[in-house]
Amino acid sequence: MGKIREKLAEDIKIALKEQNAVKISTLRMIKAELMKIEVDQKDMDEAGFLQLVRSMKKQREESISEFKKANREDLIEIERKEMEILDLYLPAQLSSNELERLVDEAIAETGAKNVKSLGLVMKAVMAKAGGRADGKMVNAMAKEKLEKLAGN
Repeated sequence: MGKIREKLAEDIKIALKEQNAVKISTLRMIKAELMKIEVDQKDMDEAGFLQLVRSMKKQREESISEFKKANREDLIEIERKEMEILDLYLPAQLSSNELERLVDEAIAETGAKNVKSLGLVMKAVMAKAGGRADGKMVNAMAKEKLEKLAGN
């Protein structure tokens, strides 16, 4: 956890020098959430930190959805910039081809034959992806493949 803390502190210094207001506020937000959790739970490991950042990113995605309904392009842009900064702290996402390979492997390993087995396939893929895959994409891809299997 020390490395993450050091990187965060260094990134805040850089953002202050750059006078990048959105980056400064986003990084400080991450730091504040991290400190709040550590007060409650003592220390956080890297997996916990990644989960925190994913959660913060998901909040931004939900906000963008709501802002689109309200036609607030100004707020949407701020949320997108914050998401870009949060992405810097997350592992690179799997490509579509890599994800498809994992889904195919999970279907073979679980013996899934139809959409009723979607949960098993999802669990297997998400475990192998190690936080580098979007659950919605995995779900859609697995569901499509399982529907084709059931139809054949």
